[in-house]
Amino acid sequence: MSLKRRLHILKRKYRGSKMAPAFNAIHTFLFLPDETTHGGTHIKAADDLKRTMNTVIMAMVPCLIFGMFNAGYQHYLALGDIEAVSAGFLSSEFWTLDNFLVGLIKILPLVVVSYGVGLGIEFLFAIIKKHEVEEGYLVTGMLVPLIVPVDIPLWMLAVAVAFGVVIGKEVFGGTGMNILNPALTIRAFLFFAYPTWMSGDKVWVHGAVERAGTPDAISGETILGSLAQNNEVSYSVMDMFLGFIPGSVGETSALLILIGGLFLIFTKIGSWRIMLSSVLGAIAMGLIFNWVVDAGVIGSGSKFYGLMNTVWWHHLLIGGFAFGTVFMATDPVTASQTNKGKWIYGFLVGFISIMIRVFNPAYPEGVMLAILLMNVFAPTIDHYVVQGNVKKRMKRLKAKTA
Repeated sequence: MSLKRRLHILKRKYRGSKMAPAFNAIHTFLFLPDETTHGGTHIKAADDLKRTMNTVIMAMVPCLIFGMFNAGYQHYLALGDIEAVSAGFLSSEFWTLDNFLVGLIKILPLVVVSYGVGLGIEFLFAIIKKHEVEEGYLVTGMLVPLIVPVDIPLWMLAVAVAFGVVIGKEVFGGTGMNILNPALTIRAFLFFAYPTWMSGDKVWVHGAVERAGTPDAISGETILGSLAQNNEVSYSVMDMFLGFIPGSVGETSALLILIGGLFLIFTKIGSWRIMLSSVLGAIAMGLIFNWVVDAGVIGSGSKFYGLMNTVWWHHLLIGGFAFGTVFMATDPVTASQTNKGKWIYGFLVGFISIMIRVFNPAYPEGVMLAILLMNVFAPTIDHYVVQGNVKKRMKRLKAKTA
């Protein structure tokens, strides 16, 4: 008997019971749903929520694979076992089996824990509340391992995922009802609950924490961390763009993030308005800070000098700005829904991201807080955009009837 037939029998057997949502979810995830609509008018489309989520996951897979290679590369580079890459993106020093195996061993458990805990809670809530299991966590489950340090303890990740799914999503009613991006809620919980594991110069390279304090301790400070302390950065612009730098698992390669963003725009899943306006907002803030430095308002002795003096377009390549802009600011549930609102929402995300990055040396990565802040204000932005349109129409109506 085929697997599809067995699942279909179990689905019918448990129909109406508490376990029905679990069997329905497994059946519809592996196979096309066997239910059809009858009568009435329906919109016919080839996509559904599951296909939409899978498309976003496909856009992130290159970042995941690159992150595995980069985790091993940064580890061996910090130990001095290998030399820095010198042949660009296709460098043979980077794409090695040893690098991949180190990354696989460290990152695959993060993916398993993220999906295991998150989907387990989703199934539990579906059974308790007697509704179908929603596919919304498919993307969140992939986002979470990509936005955390490679050496984050698994139990911390499990606790954070449980918090993010329950408090950041389920209490609002599940997929489509949450006001905060669940993945960023999880990362915010990790940052404020376990700050030493989410910042500093010993968490971004595998093995740094275990070897800290020894004569051959690894230094894995990110570019933002160095600039926040007014230190010189040894990485080239090409290293920043290609991703040969320390950082969260999936956020380092601006090239692959750009490709993923173009893929989401092409499939009409990601909003190009939010992506473009976020970049414009970041550029505007970066130019303002560069002007402040050039005008002599801030001197080299200021604790803000390093990041203020950073060339404005470098802000687009370092830290999690690119990843957050493409994969999280564009979340269709928590972002603005109106076209004008998307421009305002995106611009403020970029503008505030760089502002937080510069003015908070203890936490120079500001995109997470900026997106969460704008998630809260997105409904307000849309409200005033709609009210503005209503007033314009009322004026036109009065002008015609006058």
